[in-house]
Amino acid sequence: MKTLYVVRHAKSSWKFDVTDHERPLNDRGLRDAPKVAAEVAGCMPKPDLMMSSDAMRAKTTSFFFAKAYNIPEKEIILDYTLYDFDGRDLVNVIRSCDDAVDCLMVFGHNNAMTNFVNTYGDKMIDNVPTCGFTAIKFDINHWKDMSQGTTIFTCIPKEL
Repeated sequence: MKTLYVVRHAKSSWKFDVTDHERPLNDRGLRDAPKVAAEVAGCMPKPDLMMSSDAMRAKTTSFFFAKAYNIPEKEIILDYTLYDFDGRDLVNVIRSCDDAVDCLMVFGHNNAMTNFVNTYGDKMIDNVPTCGFTAIKFDINHWKDMSQGTTIFTCIPKEL
């Protein structure tokens, strides 16, 4: 059995003259990320591994979740491949995960996140909002065998 936590980065700011990759979180994102992280850490088991897009907004979001789970930031694997918007690279990263990891948490971007949860989960979500969290359980022993799973939990900032 494998469990995947999928998190879309928190709301980012457009007011700085930086590349898309370097966009930081805005005030709302800085408020939402610790709230959602605390809620999730309070009811979902600690992940075995955290991986994040290395884009500033995803990386910063992952740091709030690491803090909520008492995981050192340096243990988060930052991967440029997860700076993915359609989801093909996201799927490849997950499928190549070490099978010793039973619970994986991944931070990334839309449309990849919404496409992923609707393809691999069993609950339709029109749009995973910023800082939206989805947990999907898979009846598999190897990540490479990932197919249709069961959506077991969702959390969005608006609900908190």
